[in-house]
Amino acid sequence: MEKLTFYAVSAPEKLDRIGAYLAEKLSRDVVRHRYGNVVIAMEALDQLLMACHSQSIKPFVESFLHMVAKLLESREPDLQVLGTNSFVKFANIEEDTPSYHRRYDFFVSQFSAMCHSTHEDQETRTRIRVAGIKGLQGVVRKTVNDELQAIIWEPQHMDKLIPSMLFNMQDSEDLDRYGTRQSSLAENCFRELLGRAAYGNMNNAVRPVLVHLDNHHLWDPNEFAVSCFRIIMYSIQAQHSHHVIQQVLNHLDTHNKNTPRVRAGIVQVLLETVAIAAKGSVGEFNDVFTFESEYTIPPNLWLGPTVLEVFNTLLKHLRMSVDFELGDSSRRNSASSVSSVRGRESEERIVQNAIIQTIGFFGGNLPDYQRAEVMMFIMGKVPVYGTPCHALDTGRIIKLESFNNYVTSGFKSKSMAAALPPPFLDPLFSISLMEDSELRQLVFEILHNILDRHDNRAKLRGIRIIPNVSALKIKREKISKQDVAFMKKHGQQLYRHIYLGCKEEDNVHKNFELLFTTLAILTIELANEEVVIDLIRLAIALQEMALTNDENLPMFIRCGIMALVAAYLNFLSQMIANPPFCQHVSKVIELRNMDAPYLLPEHIFRDKCPLPESLDKEDSQLYFQTADMAECLAGPGYNAERLSIPYVPQVTDEDRLTRRKSFVDTVSLQVDIISNSLPEKSQLAEEITFETLKKAIDTTGLEEQEREKRRQVMEKFQKAPFEEIAAHCESKANMLHDRLAQIFELTIRPPPSPSGVVSISAGHTQHQSVPVYEMKFPDLCVY
Repeated sequence: MEKLTFYAVSAPEKLDRIGAYLAEKLSRDVVRHRYGNVVIAMEALDQLLMACHSQSIKPFVESFLHMVAKLLESREPDLQVLGTNSFVKFANIEEDTPSYHRRYDFFVSQFSAMCHSTHEDQETRTRIRVAGIKGLQGVVRKTVNDELQAIIWEPQHMDKLIPSMLFNMQDSEDLDRYGTRQSSLAENCFRELLGRAAYGNMNNAVRPVLVHLDNHHLWDPNEFAVSCFRIIMYSIQAQHSHHVIQQVLNHLDTHNKNTPRVRAGIVQVLLETVAIAAKGSVGEFNDVFTFESEYTIPPNLWLGPTVLEVFNTLLKHLRMSVDFELGDSSRRNSASSVSSVRGRESEERIVQNAIIQTIGFFGGNLPDYQRAEVMMFIMGKVPVYGTPCHALDTGRIIKLESFNNYVTSGFKSKSMAAALPPPFLDPLFSISLMEDSELRQLVFEILHNILDRHDNRAKLRGIRIIPNVSALKIKREKISKQDVAFMKKHGQQLYRHIYLGCKEEDNVHKNFELLFTTLAILTIELANEEVVIDLIRLAIALQEMALTNDENLPMFIRCGIMALVAAYLNFLSQMIANPPFCQHVSKVIELRNMDAPYLLPEHIFRDKCPLPESLDKEDSQLYFQTADMAECLAGPGYNAERLSIPYVPQVTDEDRLTRRKSFVDTVSLQVDIISNSLPEKSQLAEEITFETLKKAIDTTGLEEQEREKRRQVMEKFQKAPFEEIAAHCESKANMLHDRLAQIFELTIRPPPSPSGVVSISAGHTQHQSVPVYEMKFPDLCVY
């Protein structure tokens, strides 16, 4: 061997003839089963290959690869392992010049087949599989760095390479003779392949992984799928992460009608990929996921999916999961097995929770300006204004949970106008008027996440009479001019929904807790002197509503409102540090402790708290008096005279469109009657009795009532804030003008006719024809 090596190095032009001769000898020995000679010949080829690196070695390499192929084709495990070891040695040699004509298609196919060996003997099977993995690793090392071998990334090769590695990563029981797990060897090869993947090859590398997981039913359970994508995300370059997430999203779309557990497995894998992509660095994460807005990178530099595309896909699948669950529950009575239907419903909940968690984690890693856009986008997907189908409430709850879970948590905005723009605030408040108490709770939790910029919410948890607010060490800053403008524009809207939210009959302890926290955070974050007066007026109005009980509220709700007012005024009086105000509030609370404990939160929200039969309005010492509070606040800074103006919530279109009992005045009630279809005659008919006629004839006191009503109207327009008056009048005028315009449109203008319209001009009759395409037909007449 030493002489042969010296001769080959001295005369490299003879290498091709030496290789051809050895190949011929080896082929004969393989056929004649002279395996000893085969081993000697392959050892000679290996040593010559390692010793000679001249330009003329390329013909010798062809003879060498031809002999390796001969060994791999044989059915003898020892020869297959021998050929693999020789190929691995060749793969580790760095050639000076690339090869233009060499191809490795056969080796990819043969090594992949060895990775799936089914030999009867376990030890032999393991040896063959390990040899196949090493061979594939050699192919990868030999081809990925060679620009002329880019064909290795094509689907026909990736569809063999990737599944072979994954197949051996699954089988972790077999060990090779050296005690190294074949799964770890396959994993290393898999990592090496992905680490060398370029931008244009990423999709071809990820697609076979998804196909393999489908074919082997590895989404349920999905531990292996999660581990695979962890390997992928940690192996690839950070800027290619969006390719993987896009592939998983597309795969989720193709499995939208699969079993719930399969969909849940895919969503959990998506969550894992997003989490790892976010761990790299915030800058890289935000560069990868671009945003459709004016302050992101130009459109021609966008990479991969946009943030809204990811959220849109996840919300779509969340909606589908809710529909599947509701469809199963509606078919429960007709189903053959009730237990199977219930099982599918619980599985759909697993899907929904996985999607919600993914949405939350994805949104939680976005910067604030992108979070604001995402919040508006998600709110646009939530159905509002109450639909006839009550089943949609489940979809609202789930979407709001996904919205509240991480997307708004930790959201910090310097300006409330930027955090709560009208396209986001209006639908959010519309949901707060729904009949479902869970929906209302979620709305206020979302508000807390946005309003609480100094993390004071945990200190205010639980509705209670706080003896010493200063001990809470509440963080606050001076209210900015932008926030003052925000409260002037949207303050009445906030007060209105708090007022209406208090008198819902299905309110529970948690609803009152969230209402108290809302009022407290408003005081901390947005209250100047004018807002403080408005909040006190709101508290007085709530107390008056509970006392007069015009809404016929249950006693628990009335006492809960009184307890809420007491807890809030106790908090407010200490926050503004007004000693006379604090003294008045403390005196009322002390009297309630002795005579009416059911009007305090510590008692009314306890289990089995005895409720009174009625609330005595005459016992004024138990209630907060407007005159006393106005006297306490009389002085610089506060316009205490405004406290004498009763708070009345403004009327909006939500009163007509939501499914709740709303505050409406005469004009809005009339417009509502006109806008609805005419009821049957039986509904319009009123039962006429003697008492009805007596009341109609009796006009005593009508004049006094009319004078009192006029006085209240004049006082309101003289003392009420301009914004409240403008909002009240504008809502009336808009609804009335819209309805009148529709009536005039129907009554004054005759319908057009294609035969012509008769008009009289200067005493002469003229016919003006109207083309059919210009005619406006009623909707019911158009097919």
